[in-house]
Amino acid sequence: MSVKTSKSAYRGRFAPSPTGELHFGSLVAAVGSFLRARARGGRWLIRIEDIDPPREVPGAAASQLRTLATFGLVPDEPVMFQSRLADRHRQAVQQLMETGHAFPCACSRRDLPADGIYPGTCRNGIAAGKTARSIRVRVADEAIEFCDGIQGLQSHNPARQTGDFIIRRADGLIAYQLAVVVDDAASSITEVVRGADLIDSTARQLHLYRCLGLAEPDHAHLPLVVDENGNKLSKSSGADPILRYPPAIALRLALRVLGHEPPAALRSAASQLEWAGRNWQFEKIPAGPAAIGVQPG
Repeated sequence: MSVKTSKSAYRGRFAPSPTGELHFGSLVAAVGSFLRARARGGRWLIRIEDIDPPREVPGAAASQLRTLATFGLVPDEPVMFQSRLADRHRQAVQQLMETGHAFPCACSRRDLPADGIYPGTCRNGIAAGKTARSIRVRVADEAIEFCDGIQGLQSHNPARQTGDFIIRRADGLIAYQLAVVVDDAASSITEVVRGADLIDSTARQLHLYRCLGLAEPDHAHLPLVVDENGNKLSKSSGADPILRYPPAIALRLALRVLGHEPPAALRSAASQLEWAGRNWQFEKIPAGPAAIGVQPG
């Protein structure tokens, strides 16, 4: 678990959760990570993050992969399914427990204060009469800084945002924060390119990389997509461009968000993606938020 990998060969990824049809924000993340990998002469992977069965929709993973293929987004290696990687997740939990970075916790959500920040109740042991429910990782009251490739210098303090956070849930499922770190490291991912809605998770994930002795990837968070009112574009909204428009228009809008809208003469998704690959300039991606406008023209 503690073997470090080289960053010499670029490896990127797209990691959707199979909770429904692919939505526009995910398309933006997929396109951005795909084109970044192509521009760096690297490999692009897809990992289906299917480790939360209560939230999953049957058939969603297959549907998402078909939709990605429609846009020309095909991975360079076989698709990975996170649910099949449970052994290494459990090994990471065990390592964190054995090294003192993690501890069992008897608290439920209703035991937390109103701000939701864990106050360290079980840090030094579970109170008499209580039973362990989850496992949390310890965090220090200090800022974790990283330079995001798009959003610039970031400073986050997990102790003041979440407190000691859960890595194994009360239902026995591995939490997202741990699984994504373990699997990105195992796949030798060198840069995580994803939506800005996940930037607040980065400091917690960097903390886990360090606790596990794993090589940290670079990060670049793509602009948040908003509607005409400045609100995050809803996954269930009928205005989602993937549902509303044919692939060529939806892709054009995704590239608009990324600062790379193709010439109007390019009418097919394939020609637009090819143009974006030839003209890709990472520094042109805006920090956001980015509104796509009502019309695709």
